[in-house]
Amino acid sequence: MTRVLVVDDSTFMRTVIGNALEAADYDVETAADGSEAIEAVAAFDPDVVTMDVEMPEMGGIDAVERIMTTNPTPILMLSVHTERGAEATLDALERGAADFLHKPDGSDSRNIAHLSDEVVEKVDDLAEADVSSVALARASATAYATRAGRTGSAGRGAARNAVAGGGADVPLGGDGGPSGPEMVPGIGSESNEDATPVALEGDRTVAPTIVLGASTGGPKIVERLFERLPPELGAKVLVVQHMPPGFTERFADRLDSRSAYDVREAADRDRLRPGEAAVAPGDFHLEVANDVGDALRLRVDDGDRVHGVRPAIDVTMNSAAERVSDGLCGVVLTGMGRDGAAGIEAIKAAGGRTIAQDEATSPVFGIPCQAIETGCVDTIAPADGIVGAIVDAFTTDGENDD
Repeated sequence: MTRVLVVDDSTFMRTVIGNALEAADYDVETAADGSEAIEAVAAFDPDVVTMDVEMPEMGGIDAVERIMTTNPTPILMLSVHTERGAEATLDALERGAADFLHKPDGSDSRNIAHLSDEVVEKVDDLAEADVSSVALARASATAYATRAGRTGSAGRGAARNAVAGGGADVPLGGDGGPSGPEMVPGIGSESNEDATPVALEGDRTVAPTIVLGASTGGPKIVERLFERLPPELGAKVLVVQHMPPGFTERFADRLDSRSAYDVREAADRDRLRPGEAAVAPGDFHLEVANDVGDALRLRVDDGDRVHGVRPAIDVTMNSAAERVSDGLCGVVLTGMGRDGAAGIEAIKAAGGRTIAQDEATSPVFGIPCQAIETGCVDTIAPADGIVGAIVDAFTTDGENDD
């Protein structure tokens, strides 16, 4: 039986969420704060942890860091829907948490029953996911602790070893077409501690438009990608990360602080120029309305959900494939479901380049796997090889050049 640890300082929340999970045939244990959670993970060995963000004694963020450096486990964060809660949740994702849900706050029609159903659905996904990349999340947490001066040489060694071990035997996950996609080697010399932008070794052929799509496990990988995206590439970047309202603005701010690119949450009729990036706002689709001169005109709308989500990766990729005139690249990262597969097909058909994250470094391999199985992915790369693959596609001496 799948085991779930429910961590919350509220007896009411532990009871409600625990009862919902038990009704779904999960074996449930509970903890009241971060310290208890660390002990319970070691003793109970859960398959999934649900973790409240703010708790007395030790909160959820510190608990995630400790768990991911000692007993890597898929962790689902539960957060209040406030600016502070959004920032804390993103911190938890930075330290290795897999996904999050926000608690009902009366601002919409969601109530505690909806949250219970959503928790069961998310736990179902995380329990069934291939967590072979948890070592990468562990390395992220250890690297974070190292930067904060919290670990000694043993911790730094663990981070290096975890990263070095994450790229072995990169699987294809699907038929890549007659010749198959290029397989970028697994993680090796580069690590999550390296935030240096990738160098352009050669001449840039065009200032590309890049569409990044991600879901579960995506935020920390997107942040690393932006840290390493070279400003000399002059890309225009559209980011579709499955997130609710209130979180995407804070996510854009974090990307902006970690990157040489000017990153903001997209707004209707925005113009996006080289060296700029726009994040699809929560509960809105993001589209390319037109491509004029060196700028893209953007559109945001609250149209029907696609694959049950809004924003949807397919919506943004399809519009880019239809309207971007030159230099287009579609990238699909970790996540559950098939959102992005049709978009990758559209970008490939339009003559663009396509890249998918590999299974070994994807916390959840659903989205990349579905894209790879279309046969329209040019390159499969580990998390730390995505930026290099993008650069290669748009420089004269890149391995992917025609």
